[in-house]
Amino acid sequence: MKKGYIVLGVIGAIILLGVIYGVSTYNSLVSLKETVDADVSEIDNQLERRADLIPNLVNTVKGYMKHEEDVIASVTEARANLVGASNIKDKAEANEKLDQALNALLVIVENYPELKANENFINLQDELAGTENRISNARRNYNEDVKKYNQSIKHFPKNIIANMFNYDEAEYFEADESKKDVPNVDFN
Repeated sequence: MKKGYIVLGVIGAIILLGVIYGVSTYNSLVSLKETVDADVSEIDNQLERRADLIPNLVNTVKGYMKHEEDVIASVTEARANLVGASNIKDKAEANEKLDQALNALLVIVENYPELKANENFINLQDELAGTENRISNARRNYNEDVKKYNQSIKHFPKNIIANMFNYDEAEYFEADESKKDVPNVDFN
């Protein structure tokens, strides 16, 4: 009879340890997922900050470049696409198009020395540069946390609990394929 109680005690202890492990694993997955979600919010926050700066930059530049309307229109369109993006892949694509449009705008600004000296333009350009750094940091933090989360839901035996509660892989915020190519520099 005593052996029966010992066997029941051991079985009860194993079940209790399994439940404790399951709860602990579930809670760690919830924490990792919340971190990834918070990182997405930070990226959204910084992308929105940049999108909010762009109309001021465009309006400042418009006064100086009446005949550069195509570039201004492409910046405005790219900004609208970024603001309307709904998932991380669309945001990454819209962000890339906005980068290209802003680069084209800044190249044209080089032809307007009085604009480059305008205090309002300089301040906007500095704010935009600071925001670009914040976006870069937010993207890096997001991708690091996505890596931790994705690894966690793939490791055994956590993957069993992750599958039971439908924890799916998170997408990375990836650079456009064209940005990965090494530029060809030729001074001839």
